[in-house]
Amino acid sequence: MTTVDDVSRPSRIAGPDEAISAEELQLAARNHGIPLEALRYDVTPAGLHYLLIHYDIPDVDPVAHSLTVDGAVDRPLSLDLAALRDRPRVTHRVTLECAGNGRALLHPRPVSQPWLVEAVGNAEWTGTPLAPLLREAGRSPDAVDVVFTGADHGVERGVEQDYQRALPVADALREEVLLAYEMNGAPLLPQHGAPLRLIVPGWYGMAHVKWLRDIRVLTEPFDGYQNAVAYRLRNDADDPGVPVTRIEPRALVRPPGFPDFMSRTRVLRPGPCTVDGRAWSGHAPVSAVEVTTDGGASWAPARLDERSGGEWAWRRWRFDWTPEPGRYVLGARATDASGRRQPVEQPWNRGGFANNLVQRVEVVVLTG
Repeated sequence: MTTVDDVSRPSRIAGPDEAISAEELQLAARNHGIPLEALRYDVTPAGLHYLLIHYDIPDVDPVAHSLTVDGAVDRPLSLDLAALRDRPRVTHRVTLECAGNGRALLHPRPVSQPWLVEAVGNAEWTGTPLAPLLREAGRSPDAVDVVFTGADHGVERGVEQDYQRALPVADALREEVLLAYEMNGAPLLPQHGAPLRLIVPGWYGMAHVKWLRDIRVLTEPFDGYQNAVAYRLRNDADDPGVPVTRIEPRALVRPPGFPDFMSRTRVLRPGPCTVDGRAWSGHAPVSAVEVTTDGGASWAPARLDERSGGEWAWRRWRFDWTPEPGRYVLGARATDASGRRQPVEQPWNRGGFANNLVQRVEVVVLTG
């Protein structure tokens, strides 16, 4: 008898000298990061925003699509997109980052989508707040979790499933959590969750369920795969781990100069220049950014621009630099108002999640 186990293998860690596999390259071709030069945009254009698709982009008819709210509620609801659009409309600018960003830089490497540092974007999401809908449905006072189900279906580590993630009730009731139907002022694109998706400001991307079709309130913790098995920080296969939730602080450098085609090493003319980039955190506002030009041997403070777009959007930073000819390694590290700061050495975990190791940008300054 043939089962899903014949096509879906357990998670594993790459061998010490194991190269990126054809399967990982296939994932990398489907799921792209932001080109780092696009850090210049306050709002990331939809086509440059990072993208992760777990299974297939489902074929969803926006006219026929409806959202149900059921489970431990007094009044189950069913709303089509027109009814959702008739509800109060708000827009939030939100930085989204994949929980696996940086995975391919770990040693040993967890085998999965091989992200470097580019799995991020900052977009304007428009929709209606979730909390009033839950209040209208009359959630049970014993409610524990709220489960969000997408229309995408597949197999992962031997488990056939619709993509489902849950939020604790307290997080689902945050007023900034959105049922979004627009991105950057236009209807959602198919790859970004059309016609409806969840936006959970401050949380890693796994929580922002796309192609949303069902919301279910539970009176006990959700034990579905994406909560109980995936997206957990664990040291080994037997470790139950702790859940991945909010985004750790990170700063990225917008690489200066121009690149070598293959290595992406930057080439720069000598003389004064301003190095800049973006910084964000899902725990608290970014309060400081430091820059290194010598691979972390020394650090200097950068200037932070005034915030634009609200508390859930990234913040621009700038650093004045006058390099002499030679080779340099640039990086930036963010500190947020909760006291969290990016590490220079990244703690390892089996899934490769929540990696915010300082970026390395190699720069060659020409003699003349």
